[in-house]
Amino acid sequence: MRLKTPHPRRGLRSAVPYLLLVVLLLGSGLAVVLSTGSTNSNSHVGPEGVPIFSVANLASSATTLTGASVDGITCRTEAKETVKYHIHVHVSIYVNGNLLRLPAGIGITKPQLVEHYRTGVFDDVGLYDCLYWLHTHAADGIIHVEAPAKENFTLGQFFDIWNQPLSSTQLGPDRGPVVVFENGKRLDGDPRATPLSPHATIQLDVGSPTVPFQPFTFKVTGGCGQGTNSCKTSKS
Repeated sequence: MRLKTPHPRRGLRSAVPYLLLVVLLLGSGLAVVLSTGSTNSNSHVGPEGVPIFSVANLASSATTLTGASVDGITCRTEAKETVKYHIHVHVSIYVNGNLLRLPAGIGITKPQLVEHYRTGVFDDVGLYDCLYWLHTHAADGIIHVEAPAKENFTLGQFFDIWNQPLSSTQLGPDRGPVVVFENGKRLDGDPRATPLSPHATIQLDVGSPTVPFQPFTFKVTGGCGQGTNSCKTSKS
């Protein structure tokens, strides 16, 4: 059973509903927009300095492919990892209006190096596994792009590495109309073509209702994994 997004704590004016119904007059018709707050009191700051929400994962990271090249992206061992292009992208997921998350360990094969911090678990590449250029270290929605050269990577490549479906009618195991927002703009076309741009915020909605874009600011801190000296990212 998947958890619904916990309600934010209510202030003294508890009579004010947490869902605000806004009616906008567009021409001769009426458009009804549900605006939901992105604040979630049931969260904590994780090992990358980014909030981790206490909600279910969209799917397990265990479906990650086992080391074969995917869409031209290879899986490198710790000894052979070379990082010359390094950016971060944040992805939020809503299924039928409920917040879900990306799990830690997407793009990292087994057996992973699991590091335990006071703020949570951080999955990384160890001595006996490999790491794809597109991966997640924590369940905070941060996709790391750590590649040997700058390329135009896409969300479809990330989902291919994860071995999970992504289309206009399916997001992971969930089916329905898929809506994509990037940096507040609703995108048209194939969700797989969504670019993984430096410091972008992507929101994926599947099913009904579609949650309006929820702005999210983040700054990744910490070691950022093997093969990188810090969380400093490429300027472009």
